[in-house]
Amino acid sequence: MSVVKTLAAALLMGGCAMAMAANDGQTRVNELLNADPQYRDTWQKVVKKEERLPEWVMNLSGAPQQQMNAVEEDGDQYLVGPLCETGQTCLNHRLIVAFSFDKKHAYALLVDVPEGLPADKSPTRHATYRFLGKPDEGMQGLLTETLKKDPNWY
Repeated sequence: MSVVKTLAAALLMGGCAMAMAANDGQTRVNELLNADPQYRDTWQKVVKKEERLPEWVMNLSGAPQQQMNAVEEDGDQYLVGPLCETGQTCLNHRLIVAFSFDKKHAYALLVDVPEGLPADKSPTRHATYRFLGKPDEGMQGLLTETLKKDPNWY
């Protein structure tokens, strides 16, 4: 009986280790398009129909703010993370990106705040928000909540 328990424990630990490896905190938005052609194809479908997007958004080539995280929305799993135009302009130009685990769907929230906004002015009140990929209300909420988790966003 102890062999069965040991085997079961090993399988459980192995499953946990695989889940942690899938979200080991190493994936960043600016690495996705080079990591897998499926990410690139999906992202190209999202930005192809959009007008006047900056190059760093088109290519997801900005500065990553932090690693991506696994998040669930309406029963589906997504890899979600932020990207900034540059490290210095992050408060002014940022993108929150969500890719489905199957890499077939991508959504984003592009946020622009006027440059030179005084420190006592709330960026949330002066920002323009643009959703990419036609996210439904639930996904819009997920992207917006991810933005609100930034301690510099008030």
